[in-house]
Amino acid sequence: MRIPAHEATTAQLGAAYPFVTTRPLPGAGVLIGRDLFGGAFVHDPFELYRSGVLTNPNLLVLGQIGRGKSALVKTYLYRHAAFGRRVVVFDPKGEYASFARALGAEPIALSPGGATVLNPLGVTSGAARGAATLRRARLGALGGVAAASVRRELRPHEHAALELALDAASGRHRVPTIPLVVEALLWPDEAAARSLAERAEALREDGREVAFELRRLVSGELGGMFDAETTKDVDLAGAVIVLDLSAVYRSDALGLVMACARGAIELSLAESDGAQTILVMDEAWAILGNHGAAGFLRASFKLARAFGVANLAVVHRVSDLHGSGDAGSAARAVAEGLLADCETVVCYAQSASELDATRRALGLGEEEARLVGGLRRGVALWRVGSRSFLVEHHLAPGERRLVDTDAALLGG
Repeated sequence: MRIPAHEATTAQLGAAYPFVTTRPLPGAGVLIGRDLFGGAFVHDPFELYRSGVLTNPNLLVLGQIGRGKSALVKTYLYRHAAFGRRVVVFDPKGEYASFARALGAEPIALSPGGATVLNPLGVTSGAARGAATLRRARLGALGGVAAASVRRELRPHEHAALELALDAASGRHRVPTIPLVVEALLWPDEAAARSLAERAEALREDGREVAFELRRLVSGELGGMFDAETTKDVDLAGAVIVLDLSAVYRSDALGLVMACARGAIELSLAESDGAQTILVMDEAWAILGNHGAAGFLRASFKLARAFGVANLAVVHRVSDLHGSGDAGSAARAVAEGLLADCETVVCYAQSASELDATRRALGLGEEEARLVGGLRRGVALWRVGSRSFLVEHHLAPGERRLVDTDAALLGG
């Protein structure tokens, strides 16, 4: 019996064999490893944006523990540094020390009562463009920190109280700090209150909850990290910045600490003379449940093109995004919106229980979803815009010290 030849359209064949029919990416950029369906695989968000393949440079990396995502991220950054890109890493677990030292930098370790202080309001990048620009930059940073501290969106009267408190703090000192803002919130003057047609006591009530939460950064359990001017020997404009937040990794205040750290560093990007920057938020799932901290992350993603930044967020699974809040909540909307703002998604193996959610979230075909469930260590599905690739990440001999330092770094 003779079986007739199968006929199909090119669209049908592309759906059945997505990795064979996908057009290759432009060849310029950072070498990742081997495309399992032919040739070397390179990926560079800046080059892909320049060539029109992508409309934003942001990346999301997800995968089970031990599948190789940590090794990929560290070597990806290391290779970008060779291209002259600036690298900034928010490191909640303290796993990037070897990476920083390989590039001639020391991680900036933040801990309550520690030796290093970062001032979230210490930005000076707007000074050359006028006092109004500098004030807006500081007010944006303060609003992000305050929202993270109260774990919700700020109310209109809280925004107004913060604005007046920042003005008072700036008037008393060349560079405002969180303690000065807290003092101004708790003890507003009558002139400030009159600008809102209020009495000082009413203005105090407007900012009271925010002030009490911000006190955690001053005299509470988080004191000594963000309650003074930035330590003089800390260089926030360096080519490699690794913020080690491991001292508070197990704390429920991690989201607030990350928001403060972002406030201290984010607008230093404006002083980098347009240098292309990779900004990594490792263990991003840990802050997505904090509305204010997640909002800072969202703002950074939205401003990627304006600042010349490619954001890279690392999570374990798609359900990390879903688990950031109840269905319909603002926190969950922010978390799921991050996926829409990432045109490059790198997906390592997922458990069987995660496959359906992964397929729907990433828009995977049936064959792609099946393969994701059985990927071996070091192999990932790369979704770059509308294209799909199966890629095996390769380590160069000199890069092994970045990922093989100790057992903790192998958890990936």
